[in-house]
Amino acid sequence: MNELEFVTDHRRYLHMHPELSLHEYETTNYIVRFLEALGIQYERPLDTGVIAYLSGNGAHTIAYRADIDALPIFEENDVPYRSTVDHVMHACGHDGHTTALMLFVKRCKIMADKSELPQNIVFIFQPAEETGGGANRLIRAGAFDKYPIESVFGVHVMPFENEGRVVIRDEEMTASATEYRFYLHGLSSHVADKEQGHSCGEALQHVLTQVGQIQQYHLNGLKRNIVHMGHFEAGEAINTVPSNGYLEGTIRTYDVKDLEIVKQQMTKISESVKLLFNVDCEVKFEEGYPPTYNDPQLRKHVENGLVNAEFEVIDKPTPYLFGEDFSFYSQIAPSYFVFVGVRDETQGFVTGLHTSHLNFNESILIRIADYYEQILKSYSEVQS
Repeated sequence: MNELEFVTDHRRYLHMHPELSLHEYETTNYIVRFLEALGIQYERPLDTGVIAYLSGNGAHTIAYRADIDALPIFEENDVPYRSTVDHVMHACGHDGHTTALMLFVKRCKIMADKSELPQNIVFIFQPAEETGGGANRLIRAGAFDKYPIESVFGVHVMPFENEGRVVIRDEEMTASATEYRFYLHGLSSHVADKEQGHSCGEALQHVLTQVGQIQQYHLNGLKRNIVHMGHFEAGEAINTVPSNGYLEGTIRTYDVKDLEIVKQQMTKISESVKLLFNVDCEVKFEEGYPPTYNDPQLRKHVENGLVNAEFEVIDKPTPYLFGEDFSFYSQIAPSYFVFVGVRDETQGFVTGLHTSHLNFNESILIRIADYYEQILKSYSEVQS
């Protein structure tokens, strides 16, 4: 089996059998069978996901990460390898990330068997990137405690960049992602006696207006931030004063100070509701993913690796405003994350991430493995 057949077969199998975050049991078993067939040491620190390890000739330990989960999306691609699971699809390219890392594992095992693997390598097949913070779960479970990891590298396919281009950026690459929820509790009454009630409808209008003004009046206008209101509701019946209200949304920012400003303003808004409307209001935050930070000291390995793998390197002036849980790996070692273009207009591979038509050429996965291998060589040359 040549490498194109390898990546095509594995990617399409994974694409046909997607599993949601924290439910990647069969995906995990599939990867385990692959590792066992190669005779590679592995561990399962969580119910899903796999950590594999190969010992090399050098004293340095490098980690590479792929995410393995899918999304609750109904696939609309008319292809033979379409998802066999209704309303579950690899709509974010994780099937490709996993396959590229599998190919790199196979290459490294061949090098190790010949005593030619230059450094120690940790291969991370991580669950629950989309929801559940699988990277953070692995870290908290102590999955990497025994490995002296010096750097972590990862990739993500990017359908808005042409195939062959790779987007890089030092420091912040993606935004933090924090969810917020307002809970309002008032007093119901019949509309004929509305003055006897405490209306959550009126109070929710106030919350919506004030949250909508945070970006304009409290954040630096030169910075990119998102304070998004995703869902809200109030009331129970057509002829009663609303006794309950609810608002939920997401905050995206790559400056931790900006995130604190948003949270402080939301807390003040919540406190003002009781004073103005006699309605109880509580705001809760669910900390999501921190900003993905690319360590500038690793840039030389990344650029050398990409250029030697014959990619065109594009330097992004500003971060992306979506979240990515690769960000947690900076807690254990310097890390670097890049976006690999997969757009191919001739084949209609033009739709974005998290869409029902996402698709790409499997040949790009070979080039990702090339990049991983070039990083290994570059790292060894510079670090040794």
